[in-house]
Amino acid sequence: MEYVTLRNGVIMPKLGFGVFQVSGDETARCVSDAVEVGYRHIDTAQSYMNESEVGQGIRDSGIDRSELFITTKVWIEHYGYVEARESVERSLRRLGLDYLDLVLLHQPFADVYGSWHALEELYKEGKVRAIGVSNFSPVRLADLAAFNEIAPMINQVETNPFHQQIAAHEHMVARHVQHEAWAPFGEGRSGMFTNPVLSQIAEDHGKSVAQVVLRWLMQRDVVALAKSTHKERMAENLDIFDFMLTDAEMQGIATLDTSASLFFDHDDPRTVDMFVQMVADRHGKA
Repeated sequence: MEYVTLRNGVIMPKLGFGVFQVSGDETARCVSDAVEVGYRHIDTAQSYMNESEVGQGIRDSGIDRSELFITTKVWIEHYGYVEARESVERSLRRLGLDYLDLVLLHQPFADVYGSWHALEELYKEGKVRAIGVSNFSPVRLADLAAFNEIAPMINQVETNPFHQQIAAHEHMVARHVQHEAWAPFGEGRSGMFTNPVLSQIAEDHGKSVAQVVLRWLMQRDVVALAKSTHKERMAENLDIFDFMLTDAEMQGIATLDTSASLFFDHDDPRTVDMFVQMVADRHGKA
């Protein structure tokens, strides 16, 4: 495993196991399997609706809590100082943990400032070891860092060979914010797993395209989250520390960048509408 050290000295595994879109029925087993094959960094979120199952998987794994790095994210319907703080306390109870290693604000909308003040307070109290954001553009990240007591330590954004976040990465490095990637495989969109450039590099190293993508992120000093419900694939995704991509291979992957999301644009007002509808739909099911 490789590690990064956050601005406050907290050490974070560079490769984590994500549970987005893992069903409640499978989450506990998947988390336990991931720990068994060697993952020590687990990423969940309030909006994934599987925090309780993640906690069960951690307990089922039998591993000591101190060996794990656990992240969750505050969902936008829980934004605002009071509600954000209370939501993190609920997350701790659902996970069955005394503290979290990292808590992120999941989206750059609604009452970001009030929510951030709640995370700052939880951090000072020691209930959270590090705090950060997700899906923040460079200007939103700069704003939050400039006008608050504690600047974000992490920014988790979509990052993959087709959306490489080059400019955003440079801004994060300049502000000592660790870049973390969600959807490193782009859910296979745009033919990522059959892309000729990635496939040739994979063949040359005797690795899979997924392993090449994760290795590429490691060499960019980007923390990555890999998801699979299959134990053998979990182990395969973790098996990326025995080879290096050459400069020419890194440059070849750089040519694949389209600078566009494979999912949705956070700077598009319709994205706000989408999340508003998502919150409304979930309340309708409650």
